Amino acid sequence: MSRLPVCLFILLAWSAIRLNAADEPKVEMSKQEKEILELTNKEREKEKLPPLEPDPLLFKAARAHSANMAKQDKMEHILDDKNPGQRVEDAGYKWMNVGENIAATDNEPATAIVKLWMDSKLHKANILNKDFRHIGIGIAKNDKGETYYTQVFASPLKK
Repeated sequence: MSRLPVCLFILLAWSAIRLNAADEPKVEMSKQEKEILELTNKEREKEKLPPLEPDPLLFKAARAHSANMAKQDKMEHILDDKNPGQRVEDAGYKWMNVGENIAATDNEPATAIVKLWMDSKLHKANILNKDFRHIGIGIAKNDKGETYYTQVFASPLKK
């Protein structure tokens, strides 16, 4: 029996895997978004939870919400009659579980933002929720120099 069919099959399978990986959009993160992601995952690691993976659709939703909060000068989970789940769906993410943390400050470092969330029972619960697998982060400033932050957490709908 020839090894050619086996080698050809392996090569084709490897090529298909590489093509699928190349098709997945990558998330371009700002320095502060990366810091928030790293600090959030360090908190999860302390509790022996898997790290949250950045998801482009969740980043889209989180960034849009931060920009909208900055524009309206409001820090709220429901803006324009849309809640976090609706915003995530509008971004194209099919979710089973969703959560959101928001904050507004006078340009605090990432460490202060994550500490603020960890010091809050409800925000900490989102960060340490074992069911969440993906994250999106958004940061936006308003005309007054105030910074608005959004973390969107989700797990995908199982097919």
